[in-house]
Amino acid sequence: MADDDDRLGRFISGSLRSVGNQLSEAKRAFSDGKRAAMAGLPRDEDGRARIVCRRHADRRAVSLDERARPECFDPDHPDCQGCVEDIDEGTIETW
Repeated sequence: MADDDDRLGRFISGSLRSVGNQLSEAKRAFSDGKRAAMAGLPRDEDGRARIVCRRHADRRAVSLDERARPECFDPDHPDCQGCVEDIDEGTIETW
């Protein structure tokens, strides 16, 4: 009987952990989509903004912070500064 209780406990614990992870992911996707929409940027299926990185010249799907800066933003890099300016002006290259 103790083995059944242990198994049931592990099942419930694992299920709760999975639900928690799914909820966290859903909240992140909602937040990403909301921020990308507010910035007027196209989004991927997970709600991340689809931009072309000026610094690395590649396509990226990125989360935006509350100030509409990409998660890869480096405040000390001129290309990153220009990227944020382009997002603010609505001229960022997207895909």
